[in-house]
Amino acid sequence: MCNDMLSTKLAQTNAAAINALPLLARFTFSAVLLRYFWASALTKLEGPFTPSFNAYAQIFPRKMEAAGYDISGFGSFEWLVIMAGTYAEFLLPLLIVLGLATRLAALGMIGFVLVQSLTDVIGHGLDMATIGALFDRHSDALIFDQRALWGMVLLTLVGLGGGWASLDRVIFNRLNPS
Repeated sequence: MCNDMLSTKLAQTNAAAINALPLLARFTFSAVLLRYFWASALTKLEGPFTPSFNAYAQIFPRKMEAAGYDISGFGSFEWLVIMAGTYAEFLLPLLIVLGLATRLAALGMIGFVLVQSLTDVIGHGLDMATIGALFDRHSDALIFDQRALWGMVLLTLVGLGGGWASLDRVIFNRLNPS
């Protein structure tokens, strides 16, 4: 009897944790990363469809250096990459916070963070102290440590969706009334 009661309590605790995790992950993303990504996106625009000089330098650092920091040689491809990345930096975090298309938005953010990290490491040539290493005793590296934690929050959302307090749930409930 005691084992049955313990099993029931553990099952209830597990269910509560699984229900709470998506909301907590979205809250954490909002509290820690929403303004970071939006501030970053704002540095990349001079107008709605006009990338800033900074955008070219951030996204294409090696090409900018090779061009002597003259963007006149950049074309449609670079413009498209910058605009897509910039608007993804606005839209994907907003979708996550709202809990709308949460799994897809979180998967998109994982891809975005991977590209961002590769650009930082390869394009900007970060040193090993900044990149860091997993399983070392330091927890403050800008790339491996921080972005591993970002990835965990995002993977939680890919796996569990937006949770009970999300627009995904509202839409699902409206489309599938009980």
